Amino acid sequence: MARPLVLLTLALLLASGLYLLAGLGPRWQFVLTLRATRLAGLVLVGVAVAVATVLFQTVARNRILTPQIMGLDALFVLLQTALVAGLGPVGFALLSGPARFTLETSALVLAALLLFGTLLGRGASDIPRMILTGIILGVLFRALSGFLARVMDPNAFAVVQAESAASFGRIEPALLPVAAAVTLAVVVAALWLAPRLDVLALGRVAAVSLGLRHDEMVLAVLALVAVLVAVATALVGPLAFLGLIVVALARPLAGSDRHLPLLVTAMLLGALVLVAGQTVFERALGQQSTLPAVVEFLGGLVFLGLLLKGRIR
Repeated sequence: MARPLVLLTLALLLASGLYLLAGLGPRWQFVLTLRATRLAGLVLVGVAVAVATVLFQTVARNRILTPQIMGLDALFVLLQTALVAGLGPVGFALLSGPARFTLETSALVLAALLLFGTLLGRGASDIPRMILTGIILGVLFRALSGFLARVMDPNAFAVVQAESAASFGRIEPALLPVAAAVTLAVVVAALWLAPRLDVLALGRVAAVSLGLRHDEMVLAVLALVAVLVAVATALVGPLAFLGLIVVALARPLAGSDRHLPLLVTAMLLGALVLVAGQTVFERALGQQSTLPAVVEFLGGLVFLGLLLKGRIR
């Protein structure tokens, strides 16, 4: 177990060094500051999405589900569309980054708690109903977004398209301290709850027989998931399949089903995937494509692979 963690840590440090220092040029101070901000955002989002996915899969007892697949990405697009439609392009541009971040994060946290609490509170074993409900809600949110987009002017629609797609280039430095503090607090709480998560993963009957207060634990874990997903989505936009890729790779690397090594491995791997991927796209490929698009494509393949192999639980 120690060797994979050491290798992942070294790989993350190497990727971070390459991202920061490769091809700085004469204006190295400005470039280094810009890259450091983006690097912090990449690591933050990778850690948040990885931990949220591990926690959600534990509660749902299903390895193909992610919090984003339950319609949160569509809700984020609906929020962006509603803000632009209500305030107009100029008013939306004048809305400060921290204010927008607070509004979007609060709305996503509230919606996620209502959604997850309703679905899982009626029985986490009913996986088909959970997936179907999430897909239906996502379709509903997208339909509302499409309706609003049809009645707005082309300039406003262009703003919606730019703001709704995931992008690591729009991370605002002013948001990072708050986002980092919230993410760190949630991650520490998740690591502290790791032994209880091991018991929770056994199922409701076994967990209750071992003395775990199952319902309270589920609500606490869902609250952590909601906060992490909201922070990551508000920072860079929707990333539906990043968590699925990271956790699917982290499980064999962790070498254990216990949550403490799994969470640490997933965090390192999530940060490594984003940092290394962004380094390749910016330094080697000249930004001919975007990392979120590739992540979504590969994540879809991983999702189909897990379904075909039957590796759900």
